[in-house]
Amino acid sequence: MHKKMLPQFAIAGLLTLGSQATIAAEQEVNAPEVVAAIEGAFGVNKGERRNHIKGVCALGEFVGNKEAAAYSRSELFSGKPIPVVGRFSLAGGNPKAPDTARSVRGMALQFQLRSGAAHQMAMLNTPMFGAASPQTFLDLMRALQPDPATGKPDPEKMKAFKASHPDSLAQSEFLAANNPPVSYANSAFWGIHTFKFVGKGDKTTLVRWRFVPQDGEKRLSDEELKTAGANFLEPALISRAQQGPVRWDMLVTIGQPGDPEDNPTLLWPVGRKEFKAGTLSISAAMPQKGGACEAINYDPLVMADGIAPTNDPVLMFRSPAYAVSFGKRLSGN
Repeated sequence: MHKKMLPQFAIAGLLTLGSQATIAAEQEVNAPEVVAAIEGAFGVNKGERRNHIKGVCALGEFVGNKEAAAYSRSELFSGKPIPVVGRFSLAGGNPKAPDTARSVRGMALQFQLRSGAAHQMAMLNTPMFGAASPQTFLDLMRALQPDPATGKPDPEKMKAFKASHPDSLAQSEFLAANNPPVSYANSAFWGIHTFKFVGKGDKTTLVRWRFVPQDGEKRLSDEELKTAGANFLEPALISRAQQGPVRWDMLVTIGQPGDPEDNPTLLWPVGRKEFKAGTLSISAAMPQKGGACEAINYDPLVMADGIAPTNDPVLMFRSPAYAVSFGKRLSGN
């Protein structure tokens, strides 16, 4: 069932390029130059993703709660099981990046709705993003480009980047203060952006969400960082799924007037109303090569009725950037 549906949904992600092209054109930064900068930082692996290249596929389902249905008419919250094709990954374009790296981890989900539509989410294991604008992300990729003399990024360029881009600091500090997870199954994942739940009568509610592991959050100790090895995350998830479903609770936070809408680097104040919107259950995991997730372009702006984006410039930019990268993958470049 999953594999038959994949081409349709994968193409749907690519088609969003048309709907977002105007938005991208109005910004100083364009998607092709950002993808080119990623390639400059990490190199090109033909036919593969440019970012979050190292990953593992997963299959499961999502069951929404009635409390969420009071805010959103999305089919996600019907209370019926929704098939999910997921992907867990490391940030960056290096397929050999060690799983002990102090870098971002990702959870991407494609919900295959009974109506035939798809809904997608692309989340990170940090509460915030590392850029308030596409320009900051572009400048980071340029700062990461290796020095020909050393084959590594120039420390002085990275120092200058951080000094001139304070919007990058919160995520960087979070990663420095929190060791990587022992398993994807033991990591929380945040939507990072603000979204709109659309309910009856088109009433909208500003929300943010995160997925919290029922197995509990667990991080590598400093000693484990030295001995964990470079490739433990994929086998750990596959093994854990073989023991029984791996579950995350989707927790939704309700925004209030004045809460940041369009800046994914800023957190909302503590104490906002929060509720459980549903549970994600992963029943199987497998290598991404030939797996159900390999062909999917997890564009977070592929949305079904009931959930809508805000005007967050980073969220708006992700769609055309993903499409450029996806187009290169499809062509074998």
